[in-house]
Amino acid sequence: MKLRVAVIYGGRSGEHEISLRSAKSIIEALDPEKYKVLHYVISKEGKWSPRPISPEPRANPEIDVVFPALHGTFGEDGTIQGLLDLAELPYVGAGVLASSVSMDKEVMKRLFHERGLPFAEYVVLRVGDGSKHCGPWGYPVFVKPANLGSSVGISKAHNCEELSEAVGLAMQFDRKIIVERGIIGREFECAVLGNDEPVAAVPCEILPSREFYDYEDKYILDEAKTVLPPDLTADQIAEVQRLAVEAYKAVECEGMARVDFLLENATGRFYVNEINTIPGFTSISMFPKMWEHAGLPMPKLIDRLIELAIQRAEMKKSLRYTR
Repeated sequence: MKLRVAVIYGGRSGEHEISLRSAKSIIEALDPEKYKVLHYVISKEGKWSPRPISPEPRANPEIDVVFPALHGTFGEDGTIQGLLDLAELPYVGAGVLASSVSMDKEVMKRLFHERGLPFAEYVVLRVGDGSKHCGPWGYPVFVKPANLGSSVGISKAHNCEELSEAVGLAMQFDRKIIVERGIIGREFECAVLGNDEPVAAVPCEILPSREFYDYEDKYILDEAKTVLPPDLTADQIAEVQRLAVEAYKAVECEGMARVDFLLENATGRFYVNEINTIPGFTSISMFPKMWEHAGLPMPKLIDRLIELAIQRAEMKKSLRYTR
């Protein structure tokens, strides 16, 4: 019997279009001999539209496992994961805790600090704060909404005027923003896979076509370059992999994640930039490409993610929730 996989995509975040592209790639990679795909599309207004792939309508199709292909707010932040836990449905990717703390860049950094992981210095600004400063490091600085992805709302500021504009932009997307010391160097990504024993793939280097790897560079211009394997020593690759797994464990992630890094030119030191618990699966996304380089092509990667989801669900069944 085919496994019934419900793919949820779209959503109310600024990454709605990216979710549609990720879902398309995931659905195309699901082996029709193994899986029956059930489509659940969420509009930008939050309306759900179940679209079973079979021609005959089914009001409540049974679901074996859910694949959330949602990015950003209301999809990658623990909200949909909580709903799926309440419904006792197995699902791909991180649980509620890892999803929520990884989405909030400030809370994520607190956990990284507790584990001794390196990250860029930062200050937090909230709506209503009178002081808009960049900390003691000078310029440039990066200004980011605390809870968003795909570089939406992120700016690089080189002076006070640009900082004020960047803060205004970021606060359109979140009530809390972070201002980070700008690290001048190279950008890397590293894919991680697993539940209790996560493993990291060989990382890749991102070569932006703009000043930094922003939304337009990622999804519109199609001019950024990637290098896989990267031009790093074996020791540097091993260090990125170690830090990626440690970051994954720090937020208690399961299933999958992509961990992003900066390599500072001046010090040769790697900094953990952030962790993404539902990485992109678009045609240009590096998470599946890194695993393909490791010998796990997209269809096999999807199989593995579904296996991990079911394994976790089976382990949860052994837990008691009442006396």
